[in-house]
Amino acid sequence: MNKREQYSYLYGIIAPVVTPYHADGTFNAEAFREQAKFIMDAGVHGISPGGSTGEGCAIHDDERNQMIRIIKEENTRNIPIVAGIIRHSTRDAIKAAKEAKEAGADALMITPIQYLGGTDADGNYRYYDAISEAVDLPIVIYNVIPQNEVKPDDAYRMLRGIKNLVGIKQSRGSIDGFAAMYEKCHEEGLIFAATDEMPENTYLMGADGEIAAILGLFPELSVKIWDLHKEGKYQEAMDLQRMVYTVWMSITGSQFPRRLKAALECIGRGCGDALMPLGRASEEEFEQIRNALKPYVEYAQKNLKHL
Repeated sequence: MNKREQYSYLYGIIAPVVTPYHADGTFNAEAFREQAKFIMDAGVHGISPGGSTGEGCAIHDDERNQMIRIIKEENTRNIPIVAGIIRHSTRDAIKAAKEAKEAGADALMITPIQYLGGTDADGNYRYYDAISEAVDLPIVIYNVIPQNEVKPDDAYRMLRGIKNLVGIKQSRGSIDGFAAMYEKCHEEGLIFAATDEMPENTYLMGADGEIAAILGLFPELSVKIWDLHKEGKYQEAMDLQRMVYTVWMSITGSQFPRRLKAALECIGRGCGDALMPLGRASEEEFEQIRNALKPYVEYAQKNLKHL
């Protein structure tokens, strides 16, 4: 049995969830529980705390562990919990991974190191191999770091050689980057899209699923786009994608977690601001996001159970 078959339960809409904070910068467990329940109730196929959407470079390991435990308490459908880990050394990543496993994570989504330019291809291999040996959980590379990008040839080598490495979340190079990674590696592992603004395009190209910030903002709509694709209703899926595109263009860019939280506030799911120093989105950002969300709000009120 190859890795694609063995880990086929990791598929579809794996929605990241934001990390809510109180005004003093402490973790807001109650608000996190509400966000996680909302996302899971929308029918997603998996949920991911602690990635970029969850400000994973800044959270403490004990906060991630608490988020995983909360999800387990509310996870009535027993969907996979894919814990994000963004750390800057092998030592710290192994510590975080072991604790995530103990808390109840089903898989790990691990970002390459980025401090001082990251490392080279051999260093990345050693990093993921060491975590794989120390923590017996499926690992997905979160390929997002510009200065330490995992190229398709290097990803292929790691998928072939590292026991628990099962897939790639391709966040570099938009559609072109996804195509290159898929063509090289899809027979060796799972290839997840992270092109928030063009989900249907990546599904048409063969994506095994998506792990992207927009899924936590629009979980029900995202599941609908996935289902339409699976039903062969490609034009309907593309029509909904156009609405997603407009919203994402108002959110994407540097400091996006604060704009994502602003979008949640605009649709009635507010859970506070980003951790300092990102803080609260500006009034100009809020206005841009509100305008972009208008078509979605109108659609959701007529066609979805919840905003």
